[in-house]
Amino acid sequence: MSVPSGIGETEPYAAQLVALIGRSATQLVRKPAAPQRAEAVQRLRRQALWLIGIGAVLVVALMFGFDATEIGLMPPRGAPSVWPARVVTDFGRDSYLIAALAAALAVLALAFPFVRGDARAKLLHFAGRIEFLLFAVALPVASTEVIKYIVGRGRPFVGGKANPFNFAPFTGTQAYFSFPSAHSVAAFALAVGAAAIWPRLRIPLFIYAVVIAASRLVLLAHHPSDVVGGTVIGIVGALAVRHWFAVRGLGFTIGENGKIVPR
Repeated sequence: MSVPSGIGETEPYAAQLVALIGRSATQLVRKPAAPQRAEAVQRLRRQALWLIGIGAVLVVALMFGFDATEIGLMPPRGAPSVWPARVVTDFGRDSYLIAALAAALAVLALAFPFVRGDARAKLLHFAGRIEFLLFAVALPVASTEVIKYIVGRGRPFVGGKANPFNFAPFTGTQAYFSFPSAHSVAAFALAVGAAAIWPRLRIPLFIYAVVIAASRLVLLAHHPSDVVGGTVIGIVGALAVRHWFAVRGLGFTIGENGKIVPR
């Protein structure tokens, strides 16, 4: 959300709220007009190709060389010693993160008509950042659900043993929703998105994402290659959403050589 013009502070509450939502939606789908957007596209393409290429190599290597071994190194499923992982992992649950961001955005939108003066611009600036984070997490997660359904990879021990090559495409059940890890997608998308806004927080954000991904391995919910695949999808998805916002002048600007920086 950018600061909308023409929404009078004296208009009725409902009219201001509807105008805010309508103009926000219009901004998200309007034609890109930012200068140097061609350079930004090239930069995004290079980043995505490198990430996907490296990720694909790692996924294949892990499937053949480490997935089954790693499962054997983890504590038994349900072991009392893994309780910290059970607590931590919920902080990366995709549905929780999306619901929290959506709720925060809704609260900010509902508060908008009550705010006056300079505080209104500050509220909208912060709301725009929450809106970006919501899309940066929700869109990669949505694509992940499609990939899970198509790939149909069995979770560890589905079928009775640690078999990294247990696939049943288009099955559509949780037992065969192992690749990619949705927790990893959501955690890394949130980390990359938040780091794009607040660069100084990138180290703790990266640690957060790694801890969430590791918790999925400790709990035997995923193979290592599932986590790597989810990491790549989360990062690429967040970068793509950042690009979408930047070329429309929403929350980001495009600098030299197509580099995107927060406003």
